[in-house]
Amino acid sequence: MIKFYFHHTPNPMKVALFLEETGLPYEVVPLDTLKGEQHTPEYKAINPNAKAPAIIDDETRVFDSNAILMYLSEKSGKLTGKPEDRGEMLSWLMFIASGLGPYSGQSVHFRHAAPEGLDYAVNRYLREAQRHYEVLDTHMEGREFIVGDEFTIADVSAWGWIDKAPVVLGEEGLAPYPNLQRWFNSIDSRPAVARARNIAKDVEFKKEFDEEAKRAFFPSNYPKA
Repeated sequence: MIKFYFHHTPNPMKVALFLEETGLPYEVVPLDTLKGEQHTPEYKAINPNAKAPAIIDDETRVFDSNAILMYLSEKSGKLTGKPEDRGEMLSWLMFIASGLGPYSGQSVHFRHAAPEGLDYAVNRYLREAQRHYEVLDTHMEGREFIVGDEFTIADVSAWGWIDKAPVVLGEEGLAPYPNLQRWFNSIDSRPAVARARNIAKDVEFKKEFDEEAKRAFFPSNYPKA
């Protein structure tokens, strides 16, 4: 059975949605990233980058959300898309992994967590996040899914961050991106999304973003112990 190291943040939620969509058996292992559990030697043996999510599948460790999606999709044959769309699939997965996700994360950081007065950084990452949303919105005109004509891991991967659009972009969220809003509404209404949102609801994760949480989330901001 797959061991799934999980926290309710955008990247783990992608994997949660994949697992619920496909019905693959898994065991949730809560990882409280605000308490710094991702920095323990035991977890870093699974993910040396000390981030969520990660999985253990038999004797195989896989970390990084898009790597996990690709690994599980290829192994199970589920949500892979059609062979003729493979190049398109890889292109959009890398667009999400190297652009949409990171710039969204940096926009959230500088808008909500960084000290005041960093106007250049706030503008830079917000505008880059908006640009990536614009690229995807243009692509989605007249399309139901990101790749081909069926639901795939490209949709799963994009959903994880686009679900947080109001936090990334501001209160208007997806309003300036009607094609993306239509796509998101369709994906978000899938029954597996509701199941994914309920994963580990009985776990008492830390909620306070205090000094302990900041040191756990942003360790590079602090001198090494």
